[in-house]
Amino acid sequence: MKTLQELREIFQEWLESPQENLVLHSSEIASILRNSFHKDKNLFFKYVAKIENRFLGEIILELPEKLKNEVIEFLSSKDLAEATNSLESDDATDLIQDIKDISEKKVEQVLSLLSQDDKDEINRLLKYEQNQAGAWMQTEFFFAFINDTVSDAIERLKELKSIGELDEVYQLFIMDNNLRILGNMKIDNLLIQDFDTKFSTIIQDLDYQDISVFATDDIKVVSRKFEEYNLQVVPVLDENGKMIGRITSDDAYDIISEIATEQVYNMAGVDDEVEEEANLKEIIKTRAFWLFLNLFTAVLASLVISFFDTTLQALIPLAILMPIVASMGGNAGTQTLTVVVRQLALGEIEKGDGQNAIKREVIISLINGFVFAIIISIITYFWFGNVMLGVVIAVAMVINLFIAGLFGSVIPLLLERFKIDPAIGSTVLLTTATDIFGFFVFLGLAKLILIG
Repeated sequence: MKTLQELREIFQEWLESPQENLVLHSSEIASILRNSFHKDKNLFFKYVAKIENRFLGEIILELPEKLKNEVIEFLSSKDLAEATNSLESDDATDLIQDIKDISEKKVEQVLSLLSQDDKDEINRLLKYEQNQAGAWMQTEFFFAFINDTVSDAIERLKELKSIGELDEVYQLFIMDNNLRILGNMKIDNLLIQDFDTKFSTIIQDLDYQDISVFATDDIKVVSRKFEEYNLQVVPVLDENGKMIGRITSDDAYDIISEIATEQVYNMAGVDDEVEEEANLKEIIKTRAFWLFLNLFTAVLASLVISFFDTTLQALIPLAILMPIVASMGGNAGTQTLTVVVRQLALGEIEKGDGQNAIKREVIISLINGFVFAIIISIITYFWFGNVMLGVVIAVAMVINLFIAGLFGSVIPLLLERFKIDPAIGSTVLLTTATDIFGFFVFLGLAKLILIG
């Protein structure tokens, strides 16, 4: 693996020579540019200016949001149009969307410099929501009609590759005259067929699975297709079943990564889109909202504790042991919450399966509750020499882990039922439940059993 210095030397040599092809991967060049920006902004823009426009598009898309914006503002509309023109439809649409987010005027200028076909294609893709399959598809794909010969298909492939219409080609889609998929064939299987053979004569021999998505499907459906069937490409259909595009495995990786990132951010009460912006005011505002909710729930838990202030004064060890109960409940609940949210995201919990998921998580939490109840009761006895104090914390541990398993599974399932992202706010709600119930049960039992 090359060091950053070695990559920079290769990159600089490439800049000074005729730029026939990318000598480094676009992500490697983006890494060099990112490093340059932090060290010397002038050098960063000097590098950008030297890269030919036909390579710039894919490099820009690899840059983090802040640097991407810098490059878009730096380049002329003509440069951006040429960079866009070098990209496949899905990537070209992404770049146009990025330009649009910065300047409506500039995006209009860029679009005016593109061909009418490219402009129509990009505008069609922009109509889809970001969470829909259509927003992620390439409209370029390799197909042949049912009455074509193998030779016809190969000639078509040569033509598409020669004009740069297709980049990654995994398989051939065989269509009827209405562009409905009748079968597909991997490229290596295509090449071993008799060139004079018509697809109509071999269509019945193809191992065809109807694995496709509609353009309006949620990208989570796309993610599940790739994971379940280990695919390299998924065809995208319109509402009439006509193939209008494809989503490739590299796009699927981006989709899965984006979903995972969104869930991690949401479970922490952070907006993933805002975090990618350079606007500190927006970042502070969105984080503060969830911190405010957390403060509110913490005050509720403190109010519960305040009801038992005399109990705490009478028995100091309760104050020492109290955080253990809350901490164990919170961690157990987070484990449950994470598992259930992931299962919902991957479609592993179907409609009607919610009760089974709740039952499973409650049983796991109860078993763990009994195990750790025994452990903490023994520790408490040797620590404070009080058998009943050990009994109190043991019972509280079992009950709070039961609450953790119950709420950790019920909260995301309820949010999902009400069409709310189960990752958003679940942690705050869960912490509220485990803290309030944990403190109430522990201190309540202590008051009844130990204080009387």
